[in-house]
This record gives sequence, C-alpha cells and structure tokens, in this order.
Amino acid sequence: TVGGSAAVAVGPVLGGLLTEGAGWRAVFLLNLPVGAVILALLARTARSPRRPAPLDLVGQVSAVLALGGLAFAVIEGGHLGWTSAPVLAAAAVAVGSGALFHAAEKRHRAPMVPLALLRRRPVAVALAVGFAVNAGFYGVTFLLGLYYQQLRGMSGVGAGLMFVPLAAIITGTNLLSPRLAERVGRRRVVVLGQAVLALAMFVLLPLDADTPLWLALVLLVPTGVGGAVAVPALTAQLIDSVPGERAGTASGLLNSLRQTGGALSVALFGALLAGAGETFSLPGMRVGLLVAGLTLCATTALAAWLLPRD
Repeated sequence: TVGGSAAVAVGPVLGGLLTEGAGWRAVFLLNLPVGAVILALLARTARSPRRPAPLDLVGQVSAVLALGGLAFAVIEGGHLGWTSAPVLAAAAVAVGSGALFHAAEKRHRAPMVPLALLRRRPVAVALAVGFAVNAGFYGVTFLLGLYYQQLRGMSGVGAGLMFVPLAAIITGTNLLSPRLAERVGRRRVVVLGQAVLALAMFVLLPLDADTPLWLALVLLVPTGVGGAVAVPALTAQLIDSVPGERAGTASGLLNSLRQTGGALSVALFGALLAGAGETFSLPGMRVGLLVAGLTLCATTALAAWLLPRD
C-alpha cells in the first residue's frame, strides 16, 4: 500500500523531471536500476519449494502477442485510421493469438491460465472489476497529466505535483478499506468503491481551461477514494473464492488484468485525443471519461448482482 502510494506521488514528478531534462524516452530507463535492485534482493531470499511443471511456452507467447497486437491497434487506430493496414494487421494478430492462447490452455497439462478457473463466477467478476477499476484510474491520470500540461500550460514537474495529494488520499483509504470490509462485507465495499470511481469520471466532465486548479484537485478526490476502497476488498474476495493452491494464479490473473486495463485505457484515450486532430481536445477527454464511467457502472452492477454475499 505504502509503496504503491509512493509511486503515485513520486512517479509523475520524477517523470516530469526526466522529460524536461532528458526527453520522454528517459522515463523508460527507470526500469533498469529498479530491476537491478529487485534482482539483487531476490538473490538473497530463500528458495521456494520446487514444484516441477512443464513450461507453457505457447500460452505465454500467444498471450504476449494478443495483448501487444491489441494495444498497438488501439494506440495507432486514432493516428493511422482504424481501417489502415497496420491497424488491421495488429488486430488480426490479436484475434489469432487470442484464439491460439485459448486452444493452448485447453490442451496443456499445466496451463499458465487454467480455463476452469475463469469459469468460476466470482473469479470472472473480480477480473472484470479489476480491469475496469484500473482502466478508470490510469485513464484519468493520463488524461489529467495532458490536461495540466497542454491545456493549462504547466510544466511536467508541475503537473506531476498535482498528483501528490491523490497519493495521500490513496494511502489513507487503502488502510481503511479492510476495516470497512470487516464491518459491512467485502461485496458491498467492492460495489461502493466502483460506484465512487464511476462518479469520479462524471464529476470531472465539466473541467475546462478556466477551471480553478484548486477545484480540479477537489474533483480528483473521488478517483483516489474509489480505487483505494475497492481493490483491497476485491483481492481478498478473489483469493477466498479459489482453492488454496490456485491463490497465486488467481492473484496473478487479477494483477495482469488490472495492468492490461490501465494500458488499454491509456491507449484508447490517447487514440481519442489523437483522433480529434488537436494538441489537446476537451471533447476527446470527455468521451474518454464517459467510456470509463459507463464501464465502471456496468461492472458495479455486475459485482452487486453476481459476487457472493458475505
């Protein structure tokens, strides 16, 4: 919780510093020292008990190709046109690789993603909710980062500093979420968090070039509260709905779908802004917020209806 909140606070500011000082490509270099530190720490940890299992190479490669093709198609669709050859080719790769992934997981004796797990209703709902929550949160972060810089004329560092209060809100709310779940139940907390996050998308719709910056900060509060309330309870709900030996797989699936939702929302919202043909388009931003808000409304209803009562 603390690490994630720190990343929300430090990441945009550090990214702004790197972008202004060395160009936007420099932000990708951050992965190198962080990765080196993680590898050094892992080398000192005790080894886990070995459980030999054959490598699901086809499943892993096809999953990467499917997600990569989908992301490329969404990103470039707004720039090159949705019927352009590269976009259609990427979409075909995504569809074909997805079909190959499904077939590989059905036949492999130790699949990376056991399909029977996805047929469990609580698991499927939790994955859909995780996707929508991250899509809304990271979509808003992406849109407002551009809003602050391209429409309000702020520097990269200044725009990054606008997200520091959001990190503080997430930290505090994350710590309160488990206590709230104990009192009213995890399903209600998951539903409540999504409803607040959906509301956050809609309250940001009136933003324009003349909105006071203090008001923009206030309107961002529900974004931090909604996601921070929903995710801890959602994770606990998912883990409790699968056998113990599948807990790691289920948790990995949830994290994968959450990050996929964030990546695709940034790609989609970027395509909406690019398709508008302007440096920054308020109508494009509002369409993105509406898409995220309506998606969250749908998964809120899904969770309220299909998640087990506790």
